[in-house]
Order: sequence, then structure tokens, then C-alpha cells
Amino acid sequence: MRRYVTKRLIMMVLLLLGLTFIVFASLYFAPGDPAEIAAGASATESEIAAMREYLGLDRPFFVQYGTYLWNLLHGDLGTSFISRQPILDELLIRLPNTLNLALSSMILACLIGIPLGIIAAIKKDSILDNLLTTISLFGISIPNFWLGSILIIVFCVHFHIFPTGGMSEPFWTAKGFMQAFLPSLSLGMQVAAGFMRIARSSMLDVLGSDYIRTARSKGLKESRVIIRHALKNSFIPILTQMGTSFGGLLGGAMVTEQVFAINGIGSYLINAINQRNYSAVQSTVLVIAFMFVVVNLVVDLLYGAIDPRIRYE
Repeated sequence: MRRYVTKRLIMMVLLLLGLTFIVFASLYFAPGDPAEIAAGASATESEIAAMREYLGLDRPFFVQYGTYLWNLLHGDLGTSFISRQPILDELLIRLPNTLNLALSSMILACLIGIPLGIIAAIKKDSILDNLLTTISLFGISIPNFWLGSILIIVFCVHFHIFPTGGMSEPFWTAKGFMQAFLPSLSLGMQVAAGFMRIARSSMLDVLGSDYIRTARSKGLKESRVIIRHALKNSFIPILTQMGTSFGGLLGGAMVTEQVFAINGIGSYLINAINQRNYSAVQSTVLVIAFMFVVVNLVVDLLYGAIDPRIRYE
């Protein structure tokens, strides 16, 4: 296990290193001059040149990239071209809101998708199974920004049940729950539909196994067979889906945060792209990628805890 963890950590570092190069190169060769934006619309050519020198944009590509990597190794994500504030400080202000949204969406997706997928597998080829399968298809097809807009119109504008936007409290508090429910439902609906389909497919594979028939032949209760035997052995594909879906939640949060006016790193990234705030874009993408890679590493390590047959040599 130790050898596997070390190998994965090395791969994670190499992956992040390659990602920094791709993002840095794509923004470096993108059209436009961030020095003009940082200097202001009324700046003269000499002022723009001075700003370009101040930001280090007049240096060669590999010199700028090497400086960026050196700063990353020292925990410096750079300074925003627009606000002139450390990017790390700006991200730390917004990161709790994004994590709050992503975690609440994941929990809601698990609570909705996994039980419905199990029910659909148990009631295979029944009317309920066909209904749930159809619902999951609609859930995957509905864009989260459209669903979010509809939820705001119905539950905020007409019925005044939930606030129209903003997020200031964790989702496990009463106020935080009211703030996070609609954004989490909007963001997590596609994930819940994916969980439903994965859970149904995985449970069907397990329910047809010999050890399930043996457990039933011993007279065990059906609930015990489903929970103790079938669910545990079918959970690895579901766990894999959780890891990959977390990255999708972080990506989808960019749109959902805009719809519900949430001050998170997703909306921060969109604003940075529109403002050509290159250093902020690079650092934000790196932070999102780092969280995604760490979550998938944790998921891989959990495989062994769920299925003792899995060994990493």
C-alpha cells in the first residue's frame, strides 16, 4: 500500500506540473495584452510598458513559467492583475462557498440517486423501474443552468420559500440549508441521475451472482441480502462515479454560482477569464485540479477498505 501511495503521489505531481504548463502556455499565447487591462483604459503606451515590466510580462516565456513554478513551490499563487491583491487570499475567501456547494450537491445526489438505483434494480423490468429509468434520462439531459433558473422562478419568485441567491452559512445549519438547497439541487441533479444508473447497473450484476442466490437459499431476509451482501459488493463502481463526479461538480459550480449569485471560485474564475486576469486563471485552475486529483486518490485508497480482495502491489 505504501508503494502504491508513493507512486500515485508522484503521478499526481507530474499531472499537476503538466497542467500548469498547458494552462500557462494557452493563456500566454492567447490574444490580448493583460498589461493594458491592468493599466486602465486611459493609460498611455509608456504606462502600459511600465505595467508590463512590473508584471514581468516582458520576459521570455520559459522565464515567466519558471518564475511561476518557483512561486508555487513557495506557496505564492501570484498577485491579481486587477485588484493587486494576493490570489491565495482571494481564493481562500471564496473556496468555502464552492466546497459548501459541491459537498451539499454530492450528498443530495447520493441521497437521491443511490436509493432510487437500488430500488430500480430490485424491481427490474417493472413499471417502477421503467419510470425511474426515464426520470434518470431526463435528469442527465437537463442543463443545470436551466434547472436553476426554473427553480428560482418557482420557489423564490412565486412561492418565496427559498432565497434567490447568495451563500453565507454552511449547508448543515438552518440558514445554510435554505441557501444551499436550490443550488445543490440544480447542480446535483445530473450527478444523481448518473448515480441512479450506475447503482442500478451495478446492483443487477451483483444480484445475479451465485453468493446472492446462496444467501437467499439460507433463508436470510431480503433486506439483509441487499444491504450486507449486494450493496457492499456493488459499491465500488458507485464510489468511482463519486470521485469523477466531484470534478464535474467543481466545473458545474462555475455556472451554478453565476445563476445563484454565489461568491465562489467558479464565479471568480469566470470573472478572471473575462478580465484577462491570467495569473488568477492559472492559480484557480490549478487549485480546482489539485482538489480533483486528491479526491480521486482518496477514492482509490478506499477501494481496499470496501473490498479486501483488492491489493496494491
